Amino acid sequence: MSSFDYKKQLIPHVVAVFIFLFVCVLFFAPIFFEGKSISQHDIIQWEGGAKEVIDYRAQNGEEALWTNSMFGGMPAYLVSTQFSGDLIVYFQKLLSFGLPNPAGLVFLAFIGFYIMMLCFQVRPWLAISAALAYGLTGFIIISLGAGHNIKIAAVAFMPIVFGGIHLAFDRNRMWGFLITAIGLSLELRVNHLQITYYLLLITLIYGLVKLIYSIREKTHLEFFKTVAILIVAAGLAVGANIGRLWTVFEYGKYSIRGTSELSADTKDRSSGLGKDYAFQYSNGIFEPIVLFIPNFFGGASQQDLGSGSNLEEALRKNGMDRKQIKSQIENAPTYWGQQPLTAPYYGGAVVVFLFVLSLLVLKGSTRYWIFGAFAFSIMLSWGSNFSSINYLLFDYLPGYNKFRSVTFTIIIAVFCMVLSGFLGLEQLLSEKWSKEIQKKIIIAVGITGGFALLTILLAGMMSFRGAIDERLASSVPDWYMEAIRADRASLLRMDALRSLLFVLACASTLWLYFKEKLKLYMVMLLIGSIVFLDMFIVDKRFIDKSSFRRESQKSNFRPTADDQQVLKDKSNYRLYNLLGGFNDAKTSYHHKSIGGYHGAKMRRYQDLVENGIQNETTNLITGLQSGTPDFNSIHILNMLNTKYFIAGDQAEAVISNPSTNGNAWFVSDVKKATNADEEMSILREINTKSTAVIDVSNFQTKETKYSAAHIIQLLDYKPNYLKYEATCFKDGLAVFSEIYYPHGWIAKIDGKEVDILRANYVLRALEIPEGEHEIEFEFKPDAYHVGNKIMLAFNILIILVFVGGVFQTFRKQ
Repeated sequence: MSSFDYKKQLIPHVVAVFIFLFVCVLFFAPIFFEGKSISQHDIIQWEGGAKEVIDYRAQNGEEALWTNSMFGGMPAYLVSTQFSGDLIVYFQKLLSFGLPNPAGLVFLAFIGFYIMMLCFQVRPWLAISAALAYGLTGFIIISLGAGHNIKIAAVAFMPIVFGGIHLAFDRNRMWGFLITAIGLSLELRVNHLQITYYLLLITLIYGLVKLIYSIREKTHLEFFKTVAILIVAAGLAVGANIGRLWTVFEYGKYSIRGTSELSADTKDRSSGLGKDYAFQYSNGIFEPIVLFIPNFFGGASQQDLGSGSNLEEALRKNGMDRKQIKSQIENAPTYWGQQPLTAPYYGGAVVVFLFVLSLLVLKGSTRYWIFGAFAFSIMLSWGSNFSSINYLLFDYLPGYNKFRSVTFTIIIAVFCMVLSGFLGLEQLLSEKWSKEIQKKIIIAVGITGGFALLTILLAGMMSFRGAIDERLASSVPDWYMEAIRADRASLLRMDALRSLLFVLACASTLWLYFKEKLKLYMVMLLIGSIVFLDMFIVDKRFIDKSSFRRESQKSNFRPTADDQQVLKDKSNYRLYNLLGGFNDAKTSYHHKSIGGYHGAKMRRYQDLVENGIQNETTNLITGLQSGTPDFNSIHILNMLNTKYFIAGDQAEAVISNPSTNGNAWFVSDVKKATNADEEMSILREINTKSTAVIDVSNFQTKETKYSAAHIIQLLDYKPNYLKYEATCFKDGLAVFSEIYYPHGWIAKIDGKEVDILRANYVLRALEIPEGEHEIEFEFKPDAYHVGNKIMLAFNILIILVFVGGVFQTFRKQ
């Protein structure tokens, strides 16, 4: 092959990269030109919760693997853990061009989908448009605004994996194998198993349809050969991430994704999340229409109505001043669906039109598996609103009950629509004009454009009443709600008109091409431009100039007066933010907190919060409000070494607890429990300073009576290492204000390893013999240390296989 041929083939890919870079810079301009950033809620929370682990890594050059900054202590696997055997990360850095997040994540989504479309033999110029449609979908942009960066990284790598799978089945097993192995390695590396699970569902539907067709065409032996090759690729990807998967799998059983041992919490499930929690966010039956008309249900939960709205006029008529009106207009409750909070996952009017058209154009297995996956995704997103099927799947579909927010399944629909739409467009542009093509375009316009037109004409027949209206009824007058409903109707009509115009623009472009009024290159350029404008305009509703701020980590976590007051204490203590409770990790940036913000906190700790801490918190606040707090009665909070409570940002808001149990203490009595229910029941009744409760069905103690007249103190603290000194006048039982976790923690007394008991439902305890002793706890989980070595071997293997594949390809050419 001549150098000219190489240049000719490379030009479209180089142009694609420059277009993707340009769009990222355009969309996130304040990041590149003004030094600003997007204030992402979940990223700020992550920075708070991960601070201790990140600092330890920077200071010691190793991983802590455990953090005491949230929920009294938990494994750091899902907070911030790095693996030295992780070499695949360099592929990610290469694919993202080193762009800062969140721009880098959108760029990854562009590149990932572009690669997949090439695997499906879509010409590069159309693949660029498809990639723009996918990377700018509302699912990605809205998620980035919330700070769901890991989720979007997983969404960005989905197409690479699927492209490799299709390539292996379609025409090139070697490159299908390589792309699948690398893509799946990257997908598993970002560690968002919910999105990876959705990728698995797409793959299974694709594979099932492929199998049926292969049996029909008597090519099933080739099918199974390809499956075998892809299983090897998946094995390499799993091996390259085994440490990460091992730690998460091991921890998952003890997180809120695992089984509760309390009988009251198992009525709704045998393992995994409860249905109420998992299906809290469920699409209404008609809510997926927002894929086509983003404001069909009013848009986001709170939205800026701009000037000239009905609400603005009503507020002015009722005497509101300009400042009050501005505040109300910028945060108007426009959403009238059934979810507590939401934003529309817009898929694109052009994409929906092309998707409908593709279902008329595509033939064979492609049409069936795509529509099957799309329909399945919509059904799953309905959640509790289609409980007859979704509850059944939740109970019996393996692994499905580990995930919440079933509205996320809509990404499958988005994925299928963009892929199908541009596959259909590729096929359509390869055919000659015929009455059959004319008929298909008219039908697609009639379905999509006709629906938009009917929405405009019949919008007045809708109620525009939603779940939020019931909550607002007691706090706002009737005229306010009437104005809001009028604005909801206006938003719907305007967005339906907008979608109609984009559908007509795309259809007209195709019509002019087939009438030979436009050249092919102009058609592809126009469709790409229409797709970009369609997505870009809606995306800017959710990330605009006001979304960017000159905020640094220092400004987000600058110590307030209450922080400064508490930080004067250099001892090892815990703090309870009474305002943030158990949904705030910013407190963890400066303090070891009994609260935090994490989607996979420990199951037993959550049990403790719901069955003990919440009640003690209520009693404490009541006592503080009356001026007579009883710190001696909060036995659970005391055993967690909760030395300080804060109820505001000022120094006066710091409340010192004189009754905390400290880092460790000896008890004189042990109460025996035989199951988790009994253990929790006893815990709520005892004084934890003198008595401990132990589940003797799992842990055995030598005595039931001990002497508490011993001395123990903490000498050294690290997240993954604790050292105590104890003086015992006879054998004793020490309880440590440290969270018990069954894997990885090693306890030694004078250098000799001893068994760790679980006491008081969540804490560690040791039986310590008479005399003076040095006691050490060290966190050294095999899942990390052994898994890391295996990862390194598989990472090297993948890189060698990839290099070999590239060499083999160029050698042949």
